[in-house]
This record gives sequence, structure tokens and C-alpha cells, in this order.
Amino acid sequence: MRHAPNDEHDDNDCVDNHDDDAMNDASVETTNGLTVLHLFANRTAHSDDAKIIAAVETAQANKAQVVPVAILGHHSELCFMSLHKDAWVLRDFQTALTAAGLDIVDSYLSITELSEYAADLPEAAAQARLLPQLPPPDKPAWCFYPMSKRRNPDQNWYELDFDTRKNFMYEHGASGRQFLGRIVQLVTASAGLDNHEWGVTLFGTGLEDLKDAVYTMRYDTASARYAEFGDFITGLVGTTEDILARTSHS
Repeated sequence: MRHAPNDEHDDNDCVDNHDDDAMNDASVETTNGLTVLHLFANRTAHSDDAKIIAAVETAQANKAQVVPVAILGHHSELCFMSLHKDAWVLRDFQTALTAAGLDIVDSYLSITELSEYAADLPEAAAQARLLPQLPPPDKPAWCFYPMSKRRNPDQNWYELDFDTRKNFMYEHGASGRQFLGRIVQLVTASAGLDNHEWGVTLFGTGLEDLKDAVYTMRYDTASARYAEFGDFITGLVGTTEDILARTSHS
């Protein structure tokens, strides 16, 4: 319905009369953890390595963590995994990579969190999940995959009571602890942010570590009966300069 004009003021002024500079300076920050953005990219004829390196350095100067990855296989050529409390820092990084000539062909958005099953986690372990320091040393093998819990009529994770779910997750965690020293795992929450409910990023000493960890944990009830997985994307972590040099088309 169109409202009659008002010479005194327009109702829209009450909603839209904001300071543009204040809006531009506003941050969108997580409360306790970090926003995590996986950007999967291909080179183009206009890719400029110097500008890509500058984009990474600018993000790092703004206190973002950036993990450059050379992707193995067809999903993309590169991945830049970036973490920061302020989502605008990551958005600016994405803009800079595009301006440097990269084609962002896929992405995944999530946040670090403590799950409801981690109430008794020691403080140091809790902080490592909320505020991870990446990439871990001596873990050049890398894998990312998204996952959700099933909601089938006879396999509905969310119809299970809390204690049952907690026991299944403890079993799952015990399997994962077999790989201490071989694997660093980051599970991030993406319900309402992307197409799955979680993103899983693994750092390993070698490709066998990635395979062995996922294979072992798939036998746990929480995974075997209730988990749905997206694509697995695997790569190799390095410095920005090394990753760009070893993925160059020239």
C-alpha cells in the first residue's frame, strides 16, 4: 500500500537514515570463536601472483589466518582457508583474490564452536577448538569435507535423546584420539550458513593419515548410521609463494 506523502517527515527516514561511514566500519564478529571461509579457486588468464601474495599479506596484517593449499584433482587448483573473528575481513580477502584474477569456483562458510557434548573439555582443548592456530607444523597433507546428520525416518539423529547422542559422540571421539600426532582436526559449524551442518578440515603428516582416520571413524555409530558426507577435497599445504609457483600454468 502506498502511503500519502508527509511534509514533516517520511517514515522511511526512521529506518534508513544511518551514517554510511558507520555502516562501512561495522564489524560482524563471532562471540567466542572464529569465522572460517574456505575459498576454492582456479587461475585465469588474468591471474597475478604478486597481487595474490599481496592479498594474503594484507589479510594476515589484519590478523587473519590464511592457509594456502594446492588442490589435488579436479575440484579446483587452489584453496585459501582463512579464519578471523570479523567476517568482513574474510569478505575483503575474497574480494582481493578475485581482483587478483582468481576465479572462485566453490566455497564453504562456517564458524568454530564448542559442541554440546564438550562441556567437560579442559580449557586448553576448548580454546584450541574455538581459536585454532593454523596451519599446524609438519602436517602438509590436507583434506576438507562437509557433513550433516541424517533425518531419515529410521535414522533421525535429532530424535535421539541427548545421552544416546553423547555416548555415540564419545565413541567417535575415542576413535579420533587414535590419530593424535598424525592428524589435526578442525570441525566447524555451518548449520544455517552453508549447505551442510558442519565442515571438517584435516591436517595430516601424509595422505595415508587422512585416509586411515576417515576410514576408521566411519565405523563408529555416529558416522556409519547417522552421517551424510559431501565431497572430499584433498590438497597440500605450503607457503603462498610455493603454492603459486607449483600451480603456475606457465
